[in-house]
Amino acid sequence: MAILDILQKNARISNVNLAKAVNLSPSPCLDRVKKLEAEGYIEGYAAQLNAAKLGQHLVAHVEITLKSSTESVFETFRQHVLEIPNVVACDMVAGGFDYLLKIRVQDMRQYREVLGQIVEIPGVGTNHTYMVIEHIKEDRGVEVLNFQ
Repeated sequence: MAILDILQKNARISNVNLAKAVNLSPSPCLDRVKKLEAEGYIEGYAAQLNAAKLGQHLVAHVEITLKSSTESVFETFRQHVLEIPNVVACDMVAGGFDYLLKIRVQDMRQYREVLGQIVEIPGVGTNHTYMVIEHIKEDRGVEVLNFQ
């Protein structure tokens, strides 16, 4: 849907300009946005910050393998990771390891501290880190296809 695509690219667009872009009058446009919010298609609005300007120069991806694959170990890991602010993304994955973490830090000293917090989580077995040399493409949202 065009409304979702436009809002994803520019959440600060005025309702009047959004309405013009999708060929609606402002009132029905606002109603559709409110409906999309109420139905959970729009989860929120946020600014994209420049991590480097804010001193978060280094990014690392860390593979984590747990010692066992039980629900209690998964839940323990999940709860601990949610408490570490430098872990900016964490995905449970299928394959040769259990989780893939994205860590954003100021420097190698801080990376070492964060990794220390991670490996101390009960149930963590092994880890492998990949330091990012260059950002090629960042996640800028969801492709809106054939949405009714």
